[in-house]
Amino acid sequence: MDDLHWETTITEVKPNELRLRGYRLDELMGAVGFSEAIWLALMGDLPNPKVARLIDAIFVSSIDHGATPPSALATHTAASTGASLNASVAAGVLSINKWHGGAVEDAMRVFYDGVSGKGDKSIDEAARATLDKLEQSGVKVMGYGHRVHTKDPRTTRLFELARDAELTGRYIQFAIALEENLAYHKKKPLPINVDGAIAAILCELGVPVELANAFFMIARLPGLVAHAHEEMTLQKPMRRIHPSDHSYAGPAARDLPTDNK
Repeated sequence: MDDLHWETTITEVKPNELRLRGYRLDELMGAVGFSEAIWLALMGDLPNPKVARLIDAIFVSSIDHGATPPSALATHTAASTGASLNASVAAGVLSINKWHGGAVEDAMRVFYDGVSGKGDKSIDEAARATLDKLEQSGVKVMGYGHRVHTKDPRTTRLFELARDAELTGRYIQFAIALEENLAYHKKKPLPINVDGAIAAILCELGVPVELANAFFMIARLPGLVAHAHEEMTLQKPMRRIHPSDHSYAGPAARDLPTDNK
């Protein structure tokens, strides 16, 4: 082997054979869902069925949040200039950073550090100590509160599914303890939002913090594609795009078919 040789642990390619983390792709096709395949690619193994359902819910929870988030506005703006679909979507993905989507990573760091450093403290004591430390350093706690929702409905559902998957351990408990103590410190409720819920669940699943934003980016991608296509097909080129003065004109509220519940 020369100095240019390197190795990968992800995909093996041979004539007439493709393997992802050791599994044949043609055998995975039709046998596992897309979310399970994503988990396999990122984490190296297949999740059990209950965890797979939870991972799927994480991706669904962040698929879109309207036309006002920075990633959606960036996508609309790029598409309005005549940019290609991939360039328009890339503009949106590049807008996912610390203040938009990055809350998952920041919250995971707080949860991992708070739980690992709690020692003999109770979860509640560790949460208070973490808040004191963050306040002293002037760091904002991410994953709590929301500019639209006073109680994020996605958080409730994700924690329900986490309980179904038997994932209600110390990280989710710590996240809830932070929520309770934040309300006391700030003199107002700051409920866990979807980013905080995802962060706590990913900690329970042992996901490396470096992969945190990947879950938000992967989830948001289909929504950005939809925004780009809508801009390209329904709007005038080079229009002035107001960041908030728009209205919804899609299907009226509807219920899931019975067999989907």
